[in-house]
Amino acid sequence: MAPKEIPVVWLQGGGCTGCTVSLADSAFPSLRNVLLDQILPGTHLSLAYHATLMAGQGAGAFAVLDKLPNKGFVLAVEGAIPEEEDFCTVGEKGGAEVTMAAQFTALAQKALLVVAVGTCSSFGGIPAGRPNPGKYRSVAAMLAARKIATPVINVPGCPPHPDWMLTAIAEFLLAGDAGKLAVDALKRPRSIYGKLIHENCPRRAYFDEKKFAQKPGDPECLYELGCKGPITYADCPVRLWNGGTNWCVGAGAPCQGCTQPEFIDQVTPLYQRIPEDALPKIGAPKSAGGGA
Repeated sequence: MAPKEIPVVWLQGGGCTGCTVSLADSAFPSLRNVLLDQILPGTHLSLAYHATLMAGQGAGAFAVLDKLPNKGFVLAVEGAIPEEEDFCTVGEKGGAEVTMAAQFTALAQKALLVVAVGTCSSFGGIPAGRPNPGKYRSVAAMLAARKIATPVINVPGCPPHPDWMLTAIAEFLLAGDAGKLAVDALKRPRSIYGKLIHENCPRRAYFDEKKFAQKPGDPECLYELGCKGPITYADCPVRLWNGGTNWCVGAGAPCQGCTQPEFIDQVTPLYQRIPEDALPKIGAPKSAGGGA
């Protein structure tokens, strides 16, 4: 019996294409396995459109977006979405430019699910940082502004781990209903973003003993050097990156808080300690719950 095909449309807005690079670097499974194998028994994801990865280009490739089945595809969005039309276009129709906002709106209305890939898409990220001349917004904000009821899952990270992107889609397919997904108040999968990095950091004992690194390369806790682990939710210390090779703190760099909605404005300067009186205000624990 042929597996059920679920097309995935990957739309790119205001960003750096880092989320695509991260996905392409997936090790277990490899990108080849993702494209060719079944993500779940009897279910296969078919990459129907991705402007960076697909072989097709121009009008013929762009026309694929007009042939998608209603409520039969997953829309993955990389990058924030500008309300100012001069800031981002994704193609042309009839010789006229198509803005990211217009194309997103048309696709989101028809999609089965929207996956906000990366912090720019999930929360606005760097494009939405001050002064934000393009009026960039997150996917969830754009859905709300346009009164589109399609469920959304946020998979933040700058970039997100390739496992996180695939896990979000797999959990949705397993649940069969976005309302049954275990997500936090920011619509992030709790299986990934359920604990603070601080909780699983191998340098946590140094923090408790108030032994802090004074310069890069020191083995102690990196809090004084700007580590945002105490306010950042993700499983980086457990999952690791680059095929399980390492992660930011393991390589001697402080966590930059890139999975948080406060990234980038409220976590900068990146290498400056967060004042203790600010800790309860940013990165505060989010209430758990279902629904997307």
